[in-house]
Amino acid sequence: MEVIEFLSPQNVVGFLLLFMRFAGLFIMVPFFSHTSIPVTVKAAIAFVFAVLFFSVMPPLQMQINTTNIVLAIIAEFLLAFTVGLMLQLVMNIMTFAGVQISFIMGFSMASVVDPQSGISMPIISNVLALLSLMVFLSLNGHHAVLLFVNDSLTEVPLGGFMLSENVFKYLTKATMNMFMVGFMVAFPITALSLLADVIFGMLMKTMPQFNLLVIGFPIKIMVAFVVIIATLATFMKIFAREMFTALNSLSILF
Repeated sequence: MEVIEFLSPQNVVGFLLLFMRFAGLFIMVPFFSHTSIPVTVKAAIAFVFAVLFFSVMPPLQMQINTTNIVLAIIAEFLLAFTVGLMLQLVMNIMTFAGVQISFIMGFSMASVVDPQSGISMPIISNVLALLSLMVFLSLNGHHAVLLFVNDSLTEVPLGGFMLSENVFKYLTKATMNMFMVGFMVAFPITALSLLADVIFGMLMKTMPQFNLLVIGFPIKIMVAFVVIIATLATFMKIFAREMFTALNSLSILF
């Protein structure tokens, strides 16, 4: 009898929506959405977390019918999509900077598959993306996402999420920030590349026998690698600052 009472429509629908909230986050949020993690494993982990968080889930505040359940599921995935987009825009800063650096170094054609997103991108972008993921884990970003879910259960009722004007303003600002910070990260390599082009142009005027293709491009690549190694810690510090800001900004969803 107790089991039957426990499996009431309110509890069953509430558990379904809680599972959908975790499932959506594991599909959209960096690290959890890694393509190397099988979908079945993500679903199993989402189910386990739904069971663990079920005890702190507030009572369901909605009438149970087919229309409300479908709209609630859509709202849960919209919440997960918004959280994933807010964090992914920060991850894309280093990817965008890597694309700029690869183009300057002449590595834009040397592409590999990014294990995080499953798409093809230049090698430098792939390296910076993997380092960014390590920094995300070092900041306990995966823990912050789980804490966000715990806080959202009391602040955002299951199936009751709605986009606000503040969210649209933040996403617009974050998109602009992604390009500006990405250009800022790639600027040292871009500036030295332009300076090298000026020097090589002066050398070709004074020494016509100077072969730019044979000598100039390897020197530019070597200089770019030296600058990347020298400024890599600064790149990651900038990324950590932006990611920390994004994690703190998740509260605007409440």
